[in-house]
Amino acid sequence: MLLELRELSVSYGKAVALANISLHVAEGEFVAVLGPNGAGKSTLLKAISRSEASTGALEFRGESLQGHPAHAVVGKGICHCPEGRRLFPELTVLKNLMLGAYLRRDASAVAADLKVVYSLFPILEERGPQIVSTLSGGQQQMVAIGRALMGKPALLLLDEPSVGIAHRLKIEIFDAIKRIQQSGCAILMAEQDAQSALRVADRVYVLENGHVARSGSSDTLRDDDHIRRIYLGV
Repeated sequence: MLLELRELSVSYGKAVALANISLHVAEGEFVAVLGPNGAGKSTLLKAISRSEASTGALEFRGESLQGHPAHAVVGKGICHCPEGRRLFPELTVLKNLMLGAYLRRDASAVAADLKVVYSLFPILEERGPQIVSTLSGGQQQMVAIGRALMGKPALLLLDEPSVGIAHRLKIEIFDAIKRIQQSGCAILMAEQDAQSALRVADRVYVLENGHVARSGSSDTLRDDDHIRRIYLGV
């Protein structure tokens, strides 16, 4: 198993954000985590990338990540594209992308991976010298995903990639994310847009109030009455 969580919990003081979460992601699999604001989706991804402390079992390729700092987790093959993109606004598109490869020393492979990013998002090659803060929200999201890919992840963590993006660019971004998975990279994506997530993911976990309320294949949950009523509005 690529990633396995067992009884993972995160608390902020007396407030419990995640309570005994268990989930897994296989090699090359696309797993989505759905849920409303405050359900614990972002906290879950932060716990996996070690930017939030947690208790319970957190294993990547059979090795515990507990106690490892965030930069060490990146070096092991987990790259996190956070909510809100967190770009360096006064740097160029190219410099933002290259910061994703800061731990790497394989220059020729880095150059090859930059070409892969440009093949996924051709507009970024054209906008390479442009200051990233001058891009649209959708284009900035492309930069954020591209920066994470420059770390050469085996597991890509995506936090709300569709937030604040025009519908046309949202479709383009989700199609690119699916192509990333098809290249062999596993994906764990937190998302509120249930319709888009169910279209592209293999399996889904539904978080509600810090607990896993439902889980199953995308096809199964698409026909679940609770999911249809609460998340799909039908």
